[in-house]
Amino acid sequence: MTQKITLAIDTAAPRLQLALTLPDGGIDVLVEDIAKGHAEILFDRIGQLLGRNGTDYADLDRIAVTTGPGSFTGLRIGLSAARGLGLARNLPVLGIPSLFALSLSGSGGPVAVLIDARRGEAYFESFAAPGEGGDGPRLLPMAMAQAAIPEAAQLIDTPFVDIGAMAQFAAKADALAYPPHASYIRDADAKPQDAARIPRRLADERT
Repeated sequence: MTQKITLAIDTAAPRLQLALTLPDGGIDVLVEDIAKGHAEILFDRIGQLLGRNGTDYADLDRIAVTTGPGSFTGLRIGLSAARGLGLARNLPVLGIPSLFALSLSGSGGPVAVLIDARRGEAYFESFAAPGEGGDGPRLLPMAMAQAAIPEAAQLIDTPFVDIGAMAQFAAKADALAYPPHASYIRDADAKPQDAARIPRRLADERT
C-alpha cells in the first residue's frame, strides 16, 4: 500500500524539525538546532527537504504539526505555516499534541513523558503505550510529576520529538481526530490590560 506523502513540522522546542514520508514507505528528516528565528528559515528548509526528494508542495497528501505545550512563539510559527499550507493546497492538517508526539519514541509498554517547564514545574502525561491511552497533559510541580511516573514506565524527558515517528504516525492517523489547535497548558506570561487599567493609563498620560 502506498504511503501518504506527509510533511511533519515541529517548532515547539529550540530546534527546527521536519520530516517527509515517501510513497515507497521511506522517510527523510531535516533537523536544525535553532533557539530563535524559525520563521525566517522554515519555508527555505521545507523547500530543501521537498527538493532533495524530488517532490513539491503539489505532491503532499497531508501536513502534521506539533501543537504544544512548548514555546509560544515557536508553536504559533509552526501552526501558522501548517494551516497556511493546508489552506493553500486544500490538504488536511493534523495537530499532534507534543507530549503525545514525544511518547511515539517509546520502545513499547507504558511511557511517561516529563518535560521541564521551568519555575520548578513540569509538563507531564503518562501513556499505556507509545501513542496510546494518554491520561491528558498536566502542568505539575516537578516533584509531583516525578512521583507520578509509573514504576514500570519508560521515562521520556527530552523536549525534542522523534519527528520521523511523528510523520509516520500522522500519515496513517484519522485527520479529524487531530485538529490543529494550540495546546499551551500554561497561560502566556504577557497579560493583556484589563478594562480598568486602560482608562487609568489614559488619565495618567493626560496629566
